[in-house]
Amino acid sequence: MSELKSLYQEIILDHNKNPRNFKKLENANRHAEGYNPLCGDHYNIYLRVEDDIIQEVAFEGAGCAISKASASVMSSLLKGKTKEEAEELGKLFHKLVMGESDPIEELDRIGKLAVFSGVSEFPARVKCASLAWHTLRAALENKEHVVSTEK
Repeated sequence: MSELKSLYQEIILDHNKNPRNFKKLENANRHAEGYNPLCGDHYNIYLRVEDDIIQEVAFEGAGCAISKASASVMSSLLKGKTKEEAEELGKLFHKLVMGESDPIEELDRIGKLAVFSGVSEFPARVKCASLAWHTLRAALENKEHVVSTEK
């Protein structure tokens, strides 16, 4: 299992150092801003959605390695997905980081997201990992307010 954890750490570090889709999406037709006031993570999620299909996903902002890697992996998985599929993936991700699902049992459904299974061991980091996904939901719903990890 330690080899698996090591691989997970490598993937998270890679997505933090070389985030995918890290840019402002000029032709976005959906956008949301997310903020975690406890640690300062702050991201904008941009989407171009056509006929209920996510054509493009991008993000920009700053935050810890887990939040940036989460946004990066999320952005790389959502292209071509429907809004419903993206929301379902978000629910599966939340269960994963909360320790409510087994990443091995769910591997066919969550794919690369399995790398975030270790987050459940650090409850303070769950909000970091989840920020991009909460912000994605707001973008899909075209909500204008800033999404916060705190109420």
